[in-house]
Amino acid sequence: MNLPLAIGLMLFALFVAAFVGIKLLRIPDIVIFILLGAALSLTNYFGDTDVFKVAGEIGLIVLFFLLGMKFTFRELGKKGKKVWKASVLDVVLGLGVTFAIAMFFGHDLFTSLLIGGLVYATSSSITVKLLEHKNKLDNKESGFILSLLIFEDLIAPILITVLIGLSGDGFSGMDFVYVFLKIAMLVIGAVVIGKVLFKKAHNLISRFLDEDYFVLFVLGVAITYGGFALFLGLSEVIGAFLAGIMLAETSFKDKVQEVAMPVRNLFLPFFFLNFGLTLEFTKEVPAFGLLIVVVIWSMFSKIIVGYLGGRWYGLDKRESLESGLAITPRGEFSVIIAGLATGVVQIFAGMYILIAALLGMVLFQMATIIGRKFMGDKKVE
Repeated sequence: MNLPLAIGLMLFALFVAAFVGIKLLRIPDIVIFILLGAALSLTNYFGDTDVFKVAGEIGLIVLFFLLGMKFTFRELGKKGKKVWKASVLDVVLGLGVTFAIAMFFGHDLFTSLLIGGLVYATSSSITVKLLEHKNKLDNKESGFILSLLIFEDLIAPILITVLIGLSGDGFSGMDFVYVFLKIAMLVIGAVVIGKVLFKKAHNLISRFLDEDYFVLFVLGVAITYGGFALFLGLSEVIGAFLAGIMLAETSFKDKVQEVAMPVRNLFLPFFFLNFGLTLEFTKEVPAFGLLIVVVIWSMFSKIIVGYLGGRWYGLDKRESLESGLAITPRGEFSVIIAGLATGVVQIFAGMYILIAALLGMVLFQMATIIGRKFMGDKKVE
């Protein structure tokens, strides 16, 4: 493959897709990027998509790095206390009930837990991008949504550990302990770097704020800590988010955001493109009845979590309902879980992910309309 030509043509294709999605169809460019990737996957031209995967990984890391800069450790702790009940409900409904449904349909323990994992986690990248697209990142309900997404990203490595163990690679109770220790190490490291290292190096960093190479420092912080999380067997999203919090209280926070934003805009579309490229299709739909039930339940369960959790968090009824609709898209974590599947289960997973991602984005777009219809134009306490 002529790599420069392929990348150049892909950039043009992404540009056209974004233009069509936003200007003509008036839908988020995310949808178009995923569909573009799914369509290209049928051509088999892009046999080796590693370059797109790496580009998308950088975009995802920078996205959550910038998101982390909206919080401080103190604010995050306060939100955690308000969202823990919703997080527990999320695990019970999304993972537990879905596991039971799959078992009822006759699947074994591993497959049932894998399907539960597909349904459990909301797509952080899609949801955050849609919140940004709708200019809702600073809304009260976004604090609840983002806190819930962070909790899901903390549960993710624990679930993956269990699945890998059940697949035959060995599993013990100590694996749980190791995961929690790794998370604690990552958080403590972020606190120390943010509160001590960056504070002492403030004057030094201020000397090159206006230099062209300052972007290298910013990306180095974000990608290195995201990679460190990955090295520990956790999600790079957690590391990137914590890296953003490290710099959230610095005096040069605005400059960091200024240089990181164009990088995110360039690389993030490749994440959604690669997401579409990884999907597999077949003429026959495996376990069609289970697929329908799981899709319906996955939407309904998130609406319940969002509504009840939003009320516990302190949102009014309309904000809570809209929050539930906003967290219905599935995406990157489901893709990781699907990677542990084989055969027809992997095909089933790919079909579920595509349907849940697109249906979830539609519900997100209609959240305000649905909220007003069921809760009225005025906020209801």
